[in-house]
Amino acid sequence: MRNRYLEGNFGPVADEVTVTDLGITGELPDWLDGRYLRNGPNPIGADPATYHWFTGFGMVHGLRVRDGRAQWYRNRYVRGDEVAAALGEEPCGGAEVHFMDFAANTNVIGQAGRTFAIVEAGGRPYELDDELETIGRCDFDGTLPGGYTAHPKLDPVSGELHAISYYWGWGNQVQYTVVDRDAHVRKIVDIATTGSPMLHDMSLTEKYAVVYDLPVVFDAEMAMSGSGLPYRWDDEYPARVGLLPRDGGADDVKWFDVEPCYVFHPMNAYDDGDRVVIDVVRHPKMFATDMHGPNEGLPSLDRWTVDIPAGKVLEERLDDQGQEFPRVDERLVGRRHRYGYAVAAGLDKSGDIDFGGNALLRHDMASGETQSHAFGPRRGGGEFVMVPSSPDAAEDDGVLMGLVYDGNRDASDLVLLDAATLDTVAEVHLPVRVPYGFHGNWVAS
Repeated sequence: MRNRYLEGNFGPVADEVTVTDLGITGELPDWLDGRYLRNGPNPIGADPATYHWFTGFGMVHGLRVRDGRAQWYRNRYVRGDEVAAALGEEPCGGAEVHFMDFAANTNVIGQAGRTFAIVEAGGRPYELDDELETIGRCDFDGTLPGGYTAHPKLDPVSGELHAISYYWGWGNQVQYTVVDRDAHVRKIVDIATTGSPMLHDMSLTEKYAVVYDLPVVFDAEMAMSGSGLPYRWDDEYPARVGLLPRDGGADDVKWFDVEPCYVFHPMNAYDDGDRVVIDVVRHPKMFATDMHGPNEGLPSLDRWTVDIPAGKVLEERLDDQGQEFPRVDERLVGRRHRYGYAVAAGLDKSGDIDFGGNALLRHDMASGETQSHAFGPRRGGGEFVMVPSSPDAAEDDGVLMGLVYDGNRDASDLVLLDAATLDTVAEVHLPVRVPYGFHGNWVAS
């Protein structure tokens, strides 16, 4: 049986490697000092009939950049129990939760000088060392009571991580947590939801945590059958967003209806007087017919303006071309942004969504213009992150950094683009390919 998430550059790579001799085209800015890290699925022995893109074992890829040099590239499995067993190793151990352990395969972040591979749906973070070797499961030094999320939001002023996590065993609720600068949980709020939703991401403003309660929900029959991801579209489930005051409790959430859709990734959100502006990548449906990955119509960039006194949401289309993996300058998370970036998502020859986008999009929210940088023939990119040239640099003064697969040589490049012009600044050429995957970040030294 064909499963496109096991083929081409979606397919896994076989080896863990460390490479210190890396070719570079162009010049790496000498102000870059840190690690570019990215996480994604890399299954071992997956069954094509049931494999879902979101369930492969986690593998973190990293490049160390300093003094205008790429000092190393390495890729390492996140050593969950199943991974360790598949590799014939002893498990790393650490604090279990929910009597289960599954792949931390979605994102990788830095907090309090530590590195964490993270996943949604009730899984614990895995702590990694600076060279990406697994230390073990982590509960933030005993302060995290359950699982975590793949998408915490870092407040650029407080330095705290805000997150909303979900787990089918919690029933009709999700959990809001705040992790302080020392990587300890300081606040927990349980939020009632309509059912047991798949809540992949959240948004943050200076006043609110934004909750997405949308019609992709836990399916017990799918879970019992073991046939992939146990979440699917429910036509009867109401679509709504909730605003939880950051200093509030469970009874303070206000809910607002939106048109049925699914959101994996918001771009950003911010307060505007008595309104909240939310920019999202909107999918018309999700997991209604395709149970192997996201493939229910091209996603668009939309703006939802929540009018709190009126109890309504104005929905408008900002850009109707297919796109995913949106990001902004991380210094503006929860604040008004001018620029946003996303990877173009078209349709492949089979009519499926192609998440190895052939171009990067730069949206100017002030002018309404969108620029595009094409990666070139037989090349496809994933999520890009914006790294400013200095802490007080202008919003578009820096580089956009992401991995691009080059089908001409069956290997990947770390590509750096000028954030203002989208001109190529440099490319670090890897001797291996990095499969299309999920999320990463620049972790400064």
